[in-house]
Amino acid sequence: MIKEKAKVIFLTGPTAVGKSEAAVCLAKMIRAEIVSCDSMQIYKGMDIITSKPPGRLRKRIKHHLIGLVPASRDYDVSRFRRDALKKIRDIIKRGKVPLFVGGTGLYISMLVDGIFEFKVKDKRIRQRLYKVAQSKGSPYLYRKLKKADPQAADKIHPNDLKRLVRALEVFEAAGRPISVLQKERRGLAGDYDVRIICLNMRRDKLYKRINERVEGMFKAGLLAEVKRLLKARLSRPASYAIGINEIKGYMESDYGLEEAKLLMKRNSRRYAKRQLTWFRKDKRIKWLNVKWGEKSGTLALRILKKLS
Repeated sequence: MIKEKAKVIFLTGPTAVGKSEAAVCLAKMIRAEIVSCDSMQIYKGMDIITSKPPGRLRKRIKHHLIGLVPASRDYDVSRFRRDALKKIRDIIKRGKVPLFVGGTGLYISMLVDGIFEFKVKDKRIRQRLYKVAQSKGSPYLYRKLKKADPQAADKIHPNDLKRLVRALEVFEAAGRPISVLQKERRGLAGDYDVRIICLNMRRDKLYKRINERVEGMFKAGLLAEVKRLLKARLSRPASYAIGINEIKGYMESDYGLEEAKLLMKRNSRRYAKRQLTWFRKDKRIKWLNVKWGEKSGTLALRILKKLS
């Protein structure tokens, strides 16, 4: 008798589409616990700027990987993967379903497909490649990669020196193309029944929700939160949160408050567009359009139907 694989569900989509509320309703229906899949919500003290699920939602359903790391510390995809895998095992052991919620596409990809962690022991290879780039330029390395690994070269810009060096050093150290080695990654897909649902919304409606969210952030005390964060030393990943630089410009009198709001709205809309571009590349994703004004419970029922 073949043992049925445990389910791991991902609910993703662009910022402000309505993931958090729907996820709590869905979690109630399927006996799930929610694991954040948002690269910014892991940080402490960044509640408003990262739109963390409010306390009322977190009281209804257990949430994980939210507000655990000081904003002064780095947190990357490798650490997320390690923490997320532990949460998956713990949640399933309790007889619940892990429900990942968030819009960080890289985190989803590295968890579902695995992460490529080939270590090159001989550091001289990398040093030599950088010296070659200094004397002959990165396009020269790109032509070398084109011959050694055409598949990898097609995905790397000729001026992206860091990735060119990485691909070439792996090829020299392993004797095999990085594009081939990356396909040997093992992620969740091999051990679990993985389902990915991406919420979307008519572009004009989504942008309206983004604009309303930004206005709501300011009313909730965003200025005070960012002012406090800027007094501390932010890690590089934390400093990328939309709102940090925009409000910093306002506080340094580069422009007024309304301009800061407009910049936040514009950059949030651009981020949503990048998110959707990323998700459209994954053919495993099932899409679901959110209707304007749709109640979270109704949306959760439609998500549940999509999962069946």
